[in-house]
Amino acid sequence: MERVPIEERFPRPSVMGVVNVTPDSFSDGGVNLDPDAAAATARRMRDEGAAIVDIGGESTRPGSSGVTAEEELRRVVPVLEQLRGDVPVSIDTAKAEVARHALELGAELVNDVTALRGDPELAGMVADAGAYLCLMHMRGEPRTMQVDPRYDDVAAEVAAFLEERLAVAVTAGIPEERICLDPGIGFGKTVEHNLELVRRLDVLLALGRPVVIGFSRKSTLGRLLGDPEARTGTAAASVGAAVAAFERGATILRVHDVREHVEALTIASAVAR
Repeated sequence: MERVPIEERFPRPSVMGVVNVTPDSFSDGGVNLDPDAAAATARRMRDEGAAIVDIGGESTRPGSSGVTAEEELRRVVPVLEQLRGDVPVSIDTAKAEVARHALELGAELVNDVTALRGDPELAGMVADAGAYLCLMHMRGEPRTMQVDPRYDDVAAEVAAFLEERLAVAVTAGIPEERICLDPGIGFGKTVEHNLELVRRLDVLLALGRPVVIGFSRKSTLGRLLGDPEARTGTAAASVGAAVAAFERGATILRVHDVREHVEALTIASAVAR
């Protein structure tokens, strides 16, 4: 399928809404487990200005364990069937079988937290489908990723990883112009690592691909606001992080509170012109 380059499909700044069709996601677990509720949330996000809505059926919060492809499909397929042709969607999965069904039901982007390491069949399937792809950095796996993460230079190491995974994707037949990169805020990083990645976003931008930032509601924000045991952050803190990331060059902001982010980024974009 012919698609415009991802930079044209998602001009800066674009908002990606998050709909987790799971019982255990860190921020909204259970809220959208019912397919009708999830579809209604996705339509509301579209109406509030989301360029795309990311549908996920497996939690990747710290400490989570995986689910089978069958369970993931049971959760997301009824939602995708309702949204087909109505809401632009991406599928948040590392499984080729789930991605294939989602793309057949109209998804246009595969958002893979494993950066094509989780399923050897995913790269070829994405290439054959002509879909967009997001490659994300994650240290370890969700169950263990927040156990004492260490880097000598987090920005350089994340960039090197993403450069290598980008090369793997292109070798598998996925055109570079369809790929975006995500440094994986909160995926095997401390509070300071997360901040450093946004401060030094230029290191990732040097790879020449659009960057996705998903800081929304993450525990780093709550901890920065004074709660050392925080598991989530506020909408206001999320907006602040998104604007800071946009000002440093991020293209796509992955968020839970779409209207607030769209309004703030519209103003930030107007000021930046």
